[in-house]
Amino acid sequence: MAAILELRMRIWMMLRTSNQELAPNLDKYRTIGEGGGFLTVRAIKRQMDGALGSRGAWLLEPYTDKPDSSGLNTEDPADIRKTAELAIAHGYQLCVHAIGDRANRETLDIFEQVFQEHPDKKDLRWRVEHAQHLSAADIPRFNRLGVIASMQGIHCTSDAPYVLLRLGARRAEEGAYVWQKLMKTGAIVGNGTDAPVEDVSPLACFYASVSRKLKDGTVFYPAQRMSREEALRSYTWNNAYMAFEEKVKGSLEPGKLADITVVSRDIMTIPEDEIPSTDVVYTIVGGKVMFERAAGLKR
Repeated sequence: MAAILELRMRIWMMLRTSNQELAPNLDKYRTIGEGGGFLTVRAIKRQMDGALGSRGAWLLEPYTDKPDSSGLNTEDPADIRKTAELAIAHGYQLCVHAIGDRANRETLDIFEQVFQEHPDKKDLRWRVEHAQHLSAADIPRFNRLGVIASMQGIHCTSDAPYVLLRLGARRAEEGAYVWQKLMKTGAIVGNGTDAPVEDVSPLACFYASVSRKLKDGTVFYPAQRMSREEALRSYTWNNAYMAFEEKVKGSLEPGKLADITVVSRDIMTIPEDEIPSTDVVYTIVGGKVMFERAAGLKR
């Protein structure tokens, strides 16, 4: 408990180890809001495939720029299925890294099978981490199954220069970072930076989410951009919902945790291209100022 009380930020963490180690320890590890809401352990992480840039994302069809490869699965789907059974038996969320369209389909198939076998289990909020490249047939499954697309807006603009090379125009338009297509089905789309893969700045990610603008000024499939309201919600209430914390986080309301970020400009109204130059003025955690830019103070 003493170590938890020394935390300066709230941590919601996933367990990532073998099923053999998880099975006897899950009930012991499960922690909800310890230390006044500073530590929660209620999720398990698995990884279905690799990344698109290295051609490690697992695809339904071969890579356009490497026709002899469709990527690969980095963990055995059968083993992930066993993890799913452990998660549902012990009240954990299952969060599976899936980037390619086949990796996403395999993950959704596992989720659907387990859900069908346990119809008494409701509101599980299992997540696909990244969900970057989807088959059109799988987009509606997120909302239908109640699966959350835990995505990162900044990945879109970072990856875009090689997405067309890897996938070709048809697949890229059909399923690459399709935030609007997912949201229009009713799916919850979260947001984040995936640091240290990307810079930790949420303002850079917010800008990528609303602009999808690349360094050369082009916009990557603009129809999939989020509005500023959608991007803000994806970073606040949606993220709290993904963690079962929407009753204490995600919006400024009486009775919720006073976790507040104060920025130097109104990112909801300033010209779009001014968003990246916005600074964080204060970071407040539980009503206590933990960072103050004007004084150069990190408390």
